[in-house]
Amino acid sequence: MSLENPLLSIIIPALNEEYRLPPSLEKIDTFLSTQPFTSEIIVVDNGSTDRTAEIVLDYAASHPHVRLIRLKERGKGRAVKAGMLDARGEYRFICDTDLSMPIEEIVKFLPPNSDGYDISIATREGEGARRIDEPEYRHLMGRINNWIIKLTAVPDFEDTQCGFKMFNRQSAEDLFSVQRMNGIGFDVEILFIAKRRGYTVREVPITWYFDPDSRMRLIQDSLNILREIWHIRRNWRKGLYDKANTQNSRS
Repeated sequence: MSLENPLLSIIIPALNEEYRLPPSLEKIDTFLSTQPFTSEIIVVDNGSTDRTAEIVLDYAASHPHVRLIRLKERGKGRAVKAGMLDARGEYRFICDTDLSMPIEEIVKFLPPNSDGYDISIATREGEGARRIDEPEYRHLMGRINNWIIKLTAVPDFEDTQCGFKMFNRQSAEDLFSVQRMNGIGFDVEILFIAKRRGYTVREVPITWYFDPDSRMRLIQDSLNILREIWHIRRNWRKGLYDKANTQNSRS
């Protein structure tokens, strides 16, 4: 399989990540160099005001499998969508810059471990999952947030908001072509549409390390997700997720 058609694309949304990105790129690249499959790394800089883009371009100069997409507007959902639709891999993996999930665990998401599922999402809950050094109050807030998501949008999953998810080519190109949420609600939105379109989704227990520099804002982001869930359900009723509607717009 050539670099034009790699097995794996790793999409990293990045906003002002000049400090965390260099060591993460090194860790990912070192791991990929030991694997038998071809791969690419796509960093999507969405509105950074620091040296994020410059760092990626410098790294890509000696690593041709690394690419930069630069967006003017911010929004994690917007960045992930751009990366997913620009990717060339048979499998496309969303990867947070902080690597709170060790990159070595990505093999759990790939064949033969993927067991034929269209989508595999990391979970920090349940048997086999481990949370390292997470403050109790953050875990509690996360569980409350997930309970709200299960009650109002997608009842089947214990951890929709973990930032590590794998899609096969078909599900990625289909689902992200109709994605409309530009913020953190895109995780719920994608899973909401995926279940209604009949894609198979499984949760993969991972080891997850708490990062004190987390960009998650507990109260504000929880309220934003509630607002975005309302928009997701409205969009579905209005038919805005039909396959013909491929233009990204704000809701």
